[in-house]
Amino acid sequence: MEIKPITDLRNCGCAPQASTADNRPINGKNLSITEIGLFVAALVTWWFVYQRLPHLARYLTFDALGLQPGTHLAAAVEFFIYDTPKVLMLLTIVVFGIGIVNTFFTPANIRRILAGKREVVGNILAAMLGIVTPFCSCSAIPLFIGFVSAGIPLGVTLSFLISAPMVNEIAVVLLFGLFGWKVAAIYLITGLAIAIIAGWTIGRLQMEKYIEDWVALTRVVREESIDRQTPRDRAKAGLNHVRDIVGKVWMWIVLGIAVGALIHGYVPEGYLASIMGKDAWWSVPIAVLIGIPMYSNASGMIPVVQALLGKGAALGTVLAFMMSVVALSLPEIIILRKVLKPRLIATFVGVVALGILIVGYLFNIIF
Repeated sequence: MEIKPITDLRNCGCAPQASTADNRPINGKNLSITEIGLFVAALVTWWFVYQRLPHLARYLTFDALGLQPGTHLAAAVEFFIYDTPKVLMLLTIVVFGIGIVNTFFTPANIRRILAGKREVVGNILAAMLGIVTPFCSCSAIPLFIGFVSAGIPLGVTLSFLISAPMVNEIAVVLLFGLFGWKVAAIYLITGLAIAIIAGWTIGRLQMEKYIEDWVALTRVVREESIDRQTPRDRAKAGLNHVRDIVGKVWMWIVLGIAVGALIHGYVPEGYLASIMGKDAWWSVPIAVLIGIPMYSNASGMIPVVQALLGKGAALGTVLAFMMSVVALSLPEIIILRKVLKPRLIATFVGVVALGILIVGYLFNIIF
């Protein structure tokens, strides 16, 4: 099937859009006192409900459902009842904030930041920008075309494409909320390191000739600026982001929590420790190989990670599994095939997988 060049980056639907044709905000007013008060009240209510979730889970499990403490079923049900609202509540507030942040970053802004930078500096900036910018399968092609057409080096572009899904800002905050700052920091630092080093390595290999020919011929349309959005416009963008993102991923999250609940309630701790513990040297490559063909988002993987760690799995092995799922998922590789030739795809997968393996072994040794 012939692949048609994409000439307008705004067709993707993942990048923020300008408010109107003449660049005027949709609503020129700032937030009113009433709106600010409602927002503060919503935050206070959110915090109160979030703090009461453990008590609610225990009440529903043991009092309302009448399950006996200490049984496998009770452990699984309590895990599911507690984690489902907890993860969804964390996800909602984080996605709202990220939606506001995303109004300051468009592909055009990113190209302006990265264009003309030295390659190493460009790799670092690209990886860091990947944290705060949206990335989905449909945005892979227009982003790649825009970066290449702007003259940004291939390695720098790939640092961004690796960082955007792997160093998921939602996952960082969820990891912080569930496991503390150390695990969240490990995930953030190692993900950035893989994106920077992998992008730099691929850039050194001079593989630009393995980009599909039609990409270089594609005309990039200038995007309109959104710098004049008001606080109300940005708040609406945050709410729209919650509707779009949470509306799409909540089923994956509930599924992940269900899997985590089964692991938490029924899988013996010694069994997981034996196959995913530090002593099983083959556990890291097996985890990566299992993770690559899977399709999930970072948010949906968090409950599974929580259950695996709780049952004795090694931190490095679990991180390797999670990174391979979110950074090397088969659907995204298929999408990237539209713009990259097979040899570059294979190099991309190989370099990123090697970085994930190193991270897995390193943290199994340290922790």
